[in-house]
Amino acid sequence: MSVLTPAEYTGTVMELCQERRGDMDTLTYLSPERLELVYHVPLAEVVVDFFDQLKSRTKGYASLDYEPVGYRPSNLVKVDILLNGVPVDAFSTVVHRDKAHAYGRRMAEKLRQLIPRQLFDVPIQASVGGRIIARETVKAKRKDVLAKCYGGDITRKRKLLERQKEGKRKMKSIGRVDVPQEAFVSALRLEE
Repeated sequence: MSVLTPAEYTGTVMELCQERRGDMDTLTYLSPERLELVYHVPLAEVVVDFFDQLKSRTKGYASLDYEPVGYRPSNLVKVDILLNGVPVDAFSTVVHRDKAHAYGRRMAEKLRQLIPRQLFDVPIQASVGGRIIARETVKAKRKDVLAKCYGGDITRKRKLLERQKEGKRKMKSIGRVDVPQEAFVSALRLEE
């Protein structure tokens, strides 16, 4: 990948390339105020939002040119997102091992905001190879079963709460989590 940029943005461009797992090849000054940076960056890092970040960090002055060099081994892992213990393939992705924890944490937090509350607690987990790396919980809706009980015996209140608790446990074992369609779209935009 070759980036032509004004000299004043050298640091920000280098920082961006190194965030995206880039290895610097050459740095050449074309004139006192313009330079060319040549980096080897994985294509997966360039495809997702790299050009927009480059233009915004350099106020539109940088230009980018890239070409595939070939395949190289990398330390990649699959991050699975589990809703109520069931993996959801639409949210699972393959990322570099160094970014797996951050991706799992961000995706779990984003899904916690996007998934509507159910009648039972919904655990949202991110796992790598069966090991949980992040967890969030969408809390259950609570119906006030004690609304019609006023004063009186505590055993009646306890009985109603126990019955509600048993119903929620049964619902969790057979319940499905409904994910709205807009949650799929907006969850994949993690940068916001």
